[in-house]
Order: sequence, then C-alpha cells, then structure tokens
Amino acid sequence: MDKQRDFVLRTIEERGVKFVRLWFTDVVGTLKSVAIAPAEVEGAFSEGIGFDGSAIEGLTRTYESDLLAHPDPTTFQTLPWRGEVDPTARMFCDLTTPDGQPAVADPRNVLKRTLAKAADAGFTFYTHPEIEFYLFKSSTPGPDGLEPVDHAGYFDNVPGGTAHDFRRRSVRMLEDLGISVEYSHHEGGPGQNEIDLRYADGLTMADNIMTFRTVVKEVAIEQGVHATFMPKPLAGQPGSGMHTHMSLFEGDVNAFYEEGAQYQLSQTGRRFIAGLLRHANEIAAVTNQFVNSYKRLWGGDEAPSYVTWGHNNRSALVRVPLYKPGKSQSARIEHRGVDSAANPYLAYALMLAAGLKGIEEGYELPAEAEDNVWALTPGERRALGYQPLPASLDDAIEHMEESELVAETLGEQVFSYVLSNKRREFEQYRAQVTQFELSHSLDII
Repeated sequence: MDKQRDFVLRTIEERGVKFVRLWFTDVVGTLKSVAIAPAEVEGAFSEGIGFDGSAIEGLTRTYESDLLAHPDPTTFQTLPWRGEVDPTARMFCDLTTPDGQPAVADPRNVLKRTLAKAADAGFTFYTHPEIEFYLFKSSTPGPDGLEPVDHAGYFDNVPGGTAHDFRRRSVRMLEDLGISVEYSHHEGGPGQNEIDLRYADGLTMADNIMTFRTVVKEVAIEQGVHATFMPKPLAGQPGSGMHTHMSLFEGDVNAFYEEGAQYQLSQTGRRFIAGLLRHANEIAAVTNQFVNSYKRLWGGDEAPSYVTWGHNNRSALVRVPLYKPGKSQSARIEHRGVDSAANPYLAYALMLAAGLKGIEEGYELPAEAEDNVWALTPGERRALGYQPLPASLDDAIEHMEESELVAETLGEQVFSYVLSNKRREFEQYRAQVTQFELSHSLDII
C-alpha cells in the first residue's frame, strides 16, 4: 500500500494535477465527491478527510455523524474529461468512524464484507456487466414526451448518428481510466445504447460502474444530449437492464466449471443459481430499487418477470450462457434482473450473498425453464412452479422486510435505511394523480 501511495503522490507531481476528487456513494448509490488540493493528499492517506455523515443519505444517524473518508490509492486515475486545464484526478474512498472502525453504512464496506466472506470460503467473485442506458435530446419532455437522439434498433448501424460518436468517445474515456470495454452497440429502444465492461473482481467492478455512469453523463453534457440510467423511461419500449455475468474462482480454477456436467456447470454453480433464485424476491428492493424498476420487470421486452433459470433462455431470471469448448475460464452465469439504476455495491453484495447461501446450505436447483416463460399461460406457469418477481416496489419491500439474508448482509443500519427510504418513495408515488388516470377517467366518471 505504501508503494501505491508513493506512486499516487509522484504521479500527482509529474502530471501537474491541481485537484484530487475523493469519491464515495450514499446508500442509494448517488456518487459523492469532495475535492482536495494535492498538498492534502498525503494527510488524507494517513488520517482521512472528515465530513458530516448525517448530511449524506443513509450514512449515519445524527448523533453519530462524524465520518472520515480514506482514499484507496489503488483507484487513483486522472479524469480525461478535465483535459489539460486544471488536471484533476479521483480516488474512491473507504469510510470510517473517528476511532478507525469501518462505517457500517458505507456501501463499499458492505460489499467488502461480503467479498471477505467469500474469500473465507476460498472464492474470488468476478463480474461482467452489460450496462444499458438511453440518450435523449433533452431532459425536458416536449409535447410528444422525451425525444430520443435516434430511432434506431438493436445492433443498428446509424451513419453519422449521435450514438456512434457518443459510444466512441465514452469507450475512449473509459479506456483512459483503465476500464476495459468488451462491446458497445445500439440497443433495442430508440436512443438506447449498451456498453459492456470486461470482467473484473466484484469491488473493482462496482467502482468501475460508478465511474462508467459518470463518464456517460460527462460525455452527454459534452455532446449536448441527456443520458439516463432510468430503468423504464419510455412506455412501450425496452427498459435498461444491467445484465451481470458472474463466476467464482478458487485460485486459478473456475468453480462454476465441471467437464462433462450438464452445460459444463458444476454443483457449486448449480447451488449458486439456486441461492439466487430462492432469495430473488428478498433482494429485489436493492437490485431493482425504484418504483420505475418494476415497469421494466413487468413491461416485456426481455426483462425477466418470473423466478426461473435456463440455458440460453432470455426469458429466465438467471441464464447459463453457451459454453465455449476448451475455455473453462469462461464458464459463468448471467443474472438478468438487476437494472442499470442499482447501487452496484449493495446489489453485488446481495447477489453474492444469495449465491453463497445456496452453496453453504446445499440448495437444490429446480428444473430449468426450457420454454419462453412469457408465452406460457398463468395456469401453465403455476403448474411448473414459476413464482413471479415482485410486481411493485411495495411488494419488494414486503419480501425484504422478512429476509434474514438481506438484514445480515447489509447490516442493521443499511437494512433499516433502505426499507424506510423505499417505503417513503412508494408512498410518494402512490399519492400521485397520473396523466393516465386523468386521460382514462376524468371525462367518463
């Protein structure tokens, strides 16, 4: 760590960095930032930077408000969108109390605790997300609603289109930040795009996702458009998911791979999926944390609505992708429920915890869904034992309230805050009189 700190201090001097932004998130996943001068960095490493945690969503109670932000030198990067004018860098932070204890409500610490539990069982957790988002000409709806930057579709090539330039600029910035990109393309909705990040360990990837969102927003501002990770911004169009491929490794060995097994999937992999399925509804208020999230889950367009798994079945909540012969390292599973607006630290902590629970308890994997789950009748789904995902945020809250797994993984304070925050959001939503109600009922009642 001392070598990393020395590298950071040397790089700041060599590149003439003028400001260093210290980043962390609140419980909802909103990025927070405080800028310090280069001369303060060494002190920040040794002592941290103090701030009032009670002013940040869900971080502390008022009577225990003092927190310290300790920059992680391994996350140091210069910010490419700042250019050569006042060069600026960033580091993610771990939060502690004044006596040096990890802040119980720090989302990054929640994930680190869960990764440590996996490490105790001999596992390293890797993820690879496919992140979808929309580009609109403005954040202000016109007479016909929000106007996408184009009307292209899945994998469409749009000569001279905004999306091409946008993705190229975004990918270049991400690469400059040390974040490897695997694919980028136009998605199914008008103005919808997807950028897939190359796999990394769970903590690095959660940091990368937070950086990714910032890059996308910065490029949008630069190009005069508006980017959003809202799960379902347009009625009748696909929502934005964050399909996440996951694998566990024991040293250099992929614990999800077993030669000769069905789909080359090991018993460890099968039990991990079983854990994800059994606890899917309990963790939904975090993997799908907004009222709007449930309009994506129940809006069709390849969003999963039922707790099922399948081999290469895009209607399932958990999918086992096609295996590449001779590449045991690529064996993995894909969770298709989590959306692009989730707090990645909390979502990945709960997804990992659910999978580990399946391994620890020896959960049996139910029969796979071989058919298109959406095309089945309600009676057929009941007969096959396919349980629905929560139909609303209110439904998800009820499932989460009863969950020992979620309470244990998040810790008492984060668990309590997430529940109260989500209840408040749903109550505010329920109190609204929508345009649909006015259009549907005003004249006929």
